[in-house]
Amino acid sequence: MFQKLVQIRRIIHEHPELGFHEFQTSSLVQEYLQELDIPFEVIAKTGVLATLTKGKGPTIVLRADMDALPIIEDSDLHFRSVNANIMHACGHDIHTTMLLGASTLLHQSNFQGTVMFLFQPSEEGNLRSPEPGKSGGQIVAETGKIKNASAVIGLHVNPLMKVGTLGFTPGEALSNVCNFNITVTGVSGHAGALEHVIDPVLISGQIIVSAQSIISHTAPTQPAVLVFTSTEIVGEAAYNIIPEKVVLKGSLRVLNLETYHAIVSRLKALLAGMEISYNCTIDIEFTAYYPSLLNDSDLNYLLDSVQKNLFGENVLQQHGQLIAEDFAFYSRQVPSVFYFLGAAIEGEETYFLHHPKVQFDENCIPLGSKFLAESALKLLS
Repeated sequence: MFQKLVQIRRIIHEHPELGFHEFQTSSLVQEYLQELDIPFEVIAKTGVLATLTKGKGPTIVLRADMDALPIIEDSDLHFRSVNANIMHACGHDIHTTMLLGASTLLHQSNFQGTVMFLFQPSEEGNLRSPEPGKSGGQIVAETGKIKNASAVIGLHVNPLMKVGTLGFTPGEALSNVCNFNITVTGVSGHAGALEHVIDPVLISGQIIVSAQSIISHTAPTQPAVLVFTSTEIVGEAAYNIIPEKVVLKGSLRVLNLETYHAIVSRLKALLAGMEISYNCTIDIEFTAYYPSLLNDSDLNYLLDSVQKNLFGENVLQQHGQLIAEDFAFYSRQVPSVFYFLGAAIEGEETYFLHHPKVQFDENCIPLGSKFLAESALKLLS
């Protein structure tokens, strides 16, 4: 089966698709499931939710994401992307392939209960979403189709970890993340007549500086980052004209959910105070949000024997990271575990996720497929 899975992975890698546009990938998944005679339904526009039931018992969900990124691939792979400016730089091609492998293993296994195979669209964001502002994981979670499951299991390849290793972080493992726009509206006018204007550029500078202090006062012991990534002057800029509006774009990342809400509250209070101080209007719009991913330690304990059988002593206890994953929506609805699977190519220079040169060792695929399948069997038993 390994050679077949490698071939599938390379087809997906060569033809990457952005979120909610994974039509070819979705069709490939559906054809594979049809060959196994596993029933499925299309969900969240391009997603696939398959259900394999063998007798009465609990329901376990295995999840993989399918979307690629708007990145120009910089590799010499003979199966590198043929789609302009799109690349599987986060390993979702491997995730999809591993779950297909797990579906075959479980189709061949005896168990009592149900396994659901969730091939999810658009983990990377909410652009092109059929429900504006929502990623694929949020849409799937809100359908309620998996809310009665006993557990959800996810895997993510890590190109900096060697093949044969597995990483796990108990509790809040990946951060709460939001993107925001802050629009500062003042009064436009001549640069030499400041008594008649309210300068949104000056106010924006104060916001950027002052907002950083929120982190040091609200989260001194918690991993947290508040960054401003772009500044846009609305209208044509000129040396002698104070503009009317400035838009600041940024991102907030906080590991702990309670601390995240505290920082958002402080940020809103800061902006409200500046409105009064500068006699201007300041609006904040949150354009995306992922909650922190919550790993269930009890579930992880139940899977200890599976981990040791497949990875021996190479199971790593990791720390929370300020990256986001919309698997978090499932973890806030159903007991869940999310692992990082080693995929570094030995002897090659390594790059992290979302890099145009990143590559993954395909020898991680059978380990991932086995881990997903055997974990499901363990929990079903």
